[in-house]
Amino acid sequence: MKAAILKAFGGPENLALAEIADPVPGPGEVLLRVRACALNHLDLWIRGGLPGSKVQTPHILGSDVAGEVEALGPGVGGVDIGARVAVDPGRSCGACAACRGGREPDCPDFGIVGAYGGLPGGYAERLAVPADRLLPIPPSLSFIEAASLPLTALTAWHMLATLGAVKAGQTVLVIGAGAGVSAAAIQIAKALGARVIATSTDASKLERAKSLGADHGVLRPPEDLARVVRKLTGGDMVDCVFEHVGPAVFADALKCLRPSGRLVTCGSTSGPIVELDMRYVFSRQLRVYGARMGNAAEMRAVWSLVLDGRLKPVVDRTYPLAEARQAHARLESRAQFGKVVLSI
Repeated sequence: MKAAILKAFGGPENLALAEIADPVPGPGEVLLRVRACALNHLDLWIRGGLPGSKVQTPHILGSDVAGEVEALGPGVGGVDIGARVAVDPGRSCGACAACRGGREPDCPDFGIVGAYGGLPGGYAERLAVPADRLLPIPPSLSFIEAASLPLTALTAWHMLATLGAVKAGQTVLVIGAGAGVSAAAIQIAKALGARVIATSTDASKLERAKSLGADHGVLRPPEDLARVVRKLTGGDMVDCVFEHVGPAVFADALKCLRPSGRLVTCGSTSGPIVELDMRYVFSRQLRVYGARMGNAAEMRAVWSLVLDGRLKPVVDRTYPLAEARQAHARLESRAQFGKVVLSI
């Protein structure tokens, strides 16, 4: 099969198309003919050599996968050959205290397809995955659209519904509206009954964010984020900040929280180190949560929004597998709105 292989850690030039052997599905697994794989910033971090990921090169990236079931491994029943499916990318042991408590990302053996744990990913024509991690694709969605959803939707749901505890009538501030995970967050926050304020450095992205349901948009710069949020909320500020940018916005984002507000972060695209005035945190009883994906139950919950048509895919641009380098460059440029997807 053809695959885009990460030959060594570093820049996108280390991705190369190669012919490798097809995977063989093991017990409880199915073999997918991959039709599409969406990119995430996680791909860029793994490509650069993410500490603790357990990835060794050569490696196949790609966590967001959609395709057709091509073959069944031993012991698999109830799955049709040719079924159109996406994949829940999480993997865990299922037996430890964390897994039994529904905290699968805390499992010592936790992995993500194409990323953590060194699991091979979807930048390839075929992929073996556990049958119990398949997600049905509704007839209304293409493979490209379906691939744009699983990891971002699950992460956004975990951040907002679980950690952020967002309820109807509350206000959510979504930082960086152009990201795929932010596009999912805007829609999920609205599905939860919240009011949404979105930010971007690009006015056109704010207009697109409003088309997804955002109630207000804040252009940064030149607008002072906390001042604008105070005006929009009548001084109440926001209940939850959805954040993945890091030091470029972190301090300003904290100032937008009301007392006992929650900031949830799943990334740090502007750098790994932030400065934090702890006096502001404890005096206002703020809560700061880190998020890494979510569990299988959360995946089922958010996928129900996909099946109901309440969570829609947002695809920025599609590239063939042979142009994986160009796809990475597009994502790194931050010019995208929504997901960059490989067609395979």
